[in-house]
Amino acid sequence: MQTTSPLSVLRQWLETQALDGIIVPRTDAFQSEYCHPHDDVLAWLTGFDGSAGHALILRDRALLFVDGRYQVQAREQVDLAEIEILHLHNDPLPEWLDQHLGAGTRIAFEALLMTNAQYEALNASHCELVALNDSPFDSLWQDRPAPPMGAIREMPVEISGESSAAKRQRVAAILAERNADYLAITQPDNIAWLLNVRGSDIPTSPVPNSFALLNRDGAVEWFVTPEKTQGLSASLLESLVQAPEADFLPRSQQLCAGKRVMVDADSAPVALRFAIEPQGEILWHADPITAMKAHKNPTELAGYRDSHQQDGVAWVNFLAWLAHEVPRREAAGNPLTELEAQAQQLVFRQQRPGFIEQSFATISASASNAAMCHYHSSEQTNAAITRAHFYLNDSGGQYHNGTTDATRTLAFGPLNAQCRLHYTAVLKGFLSLISLQFPSGTCGHQIDAFARRGLWELGLDFDHGTGHGVGHQLLIHENPQRIAKKVNPWPLVAGNIITIEPGYYLADEYGIRIENQVEIVESQPGFCRFASLTLAPIDLSQVELHLLSEKDIQWLDAYHQQVREMLSPHVNSDARPWLVAATAPVRVQR
Repeated sequence: MQTTSPLSVLRQWLETQALDGIIVPRTDAFQSEYCHPHDDVLAWLTGFDGSAGHALILRDRALLFVDGRYQVQAREQVDLAEIEILHLHNDPLPEWLDQHLGAGTRIAFEALLMTNAQYEALNASHCELVALNDSPFDSLWQDRPAPPMGAIREMPVEISGESSAAKRQRVAAILAERNADYLAITQPDNIAWLLNVRGSDIPTSPVPNSFALLNRDGAVEWFVTPEKTQGLSASLLESLVQAPEADFLPRSQQLCAGKRVMVDADSAPVALRFAIEPQGEILWHADPITAMKAHKNPTELAGYRDSHQQDGVAWVNFLAWLAHEVPRREAAGNPLTELEAQAQQLVFRQQRPGFIEQSFATISASASNAAMCHYHSSEQTNAAITRAHFYLNDSGGQYHNGTTDATRTLAFGPLNAQCRLHYTAVLKGFLSLISLQFPSGTCGHQIDAFARRGLWELGLDFDHGTGHGVGHQLLIHENPQRIAKKVNPWPLVAGNIITIEPGYYLADEYGIRIENQVEIVESQPGFCRFASLTLAPIDLSQVELHLLSEKDIQWLDAYHQQVREMLSPHVNSDARPWLVAATAPVRVQR
């Protein structure tokens, strides 16, 4: 067991290596948002376990850079006497290096954990970047967990909608068009899509941690730990060349000599550039699989709709149960807790056909805990759910034919005027965006303000994106589509799946978020709209109904009618009366 603090151990190592500092990102060699414990060095080093951020550890200072979602959480998890908290975007690391460190300061980084785009930004500073080919944490972190060894399974074409052979040829055609000899694939979800497989290295993220090279005739070399593939069919394994994961960089160096290799600057580790560049040529280009994967085929879309209907049944059974249990338990002097609620919600999901696992760790947050956007309850923070506060639940499921993600903010008794106003503002933003018709090919940043207008009118805002792509039985946050203030050049077109999730967070008080997962569909030639996949009533108990427009009311009534009609035959009998009441027309509730 480690007897000295991780920061002290790391600083001793820096001194022995004649280094002034080291960059420690919250990622793995595949740039995963959610990491296996083996790769969560940042949490071991600092105590911060959020899904985004990086640290700069110097001999006399330690800084943690996190975005707006994690400003509160980071301050609660780290020792503020040892670690300074900065904003990931407002205080970018390259600028910080230039402003605070002298020229020639030697800063180390692991070349497998930094993308080329990140490297270029940092390399522009006056510091000297020192690439590490091996991780120092293999020895410094004495009880470091073993790397993941999750089994890989095949996804039938009846669910994927297209054979792996056909996908490979489509990608190979793009390589031919671009005059590239190889595509280096470093994103596990792209490999999962290409080969029609799913993995289990990381809970809730069914991807196989691996690399691949695809040449312009469609042949694939797959760099994956062989023990993971033992359950795959002979026909799949015979259709490609398999090699250990550790062979990826040396094989790339060997195979790509004198060749032109397509590499994604935003996702591939800079270690790949270092391996190829001495003898091969790199074509910097977004991995074409990313956009191909985001355009769902009819079979995938049907799977999303089916999985959301199953998930909607689980949601209604859960919400009806909450509506009964929260006041009952509070009256009995034994309030329901966040952990109890999320455990029961999982039970309801496990009862649905096709459910495999959660699609991410549930956010079950009462009162001030919900002010942390990505809060996760624990025995130390487990709060009561009562009639005096909002309760926020953000959760989803991995089903055999789709992935779900939704958020509902609930109240079980009357709340004050400020709560009602803020909740109404979030709802108005949600309705403004989800009811929008927009030109096909519009980018997410061009419509992000629709979701914020209700809050902006109050002088308020939220510090996270408004929507993200969702994979098909894959990652809960899927590139490239996104709705946010930040410019994102990827167009929104029919066949994309994305979320709409505005929110508002008042530190130490409460958090509000309303989220539906949607399918983008053609509304008329040249235009698109959002069709809701999520089927779950929206709590209107705290809404200032007079602030809603006629269009808002029409959307809510039509949506709730759809939810009621699609789910009523399938929910538990004791949940049906609650569903009818929760989906009553707004005019009735007025």
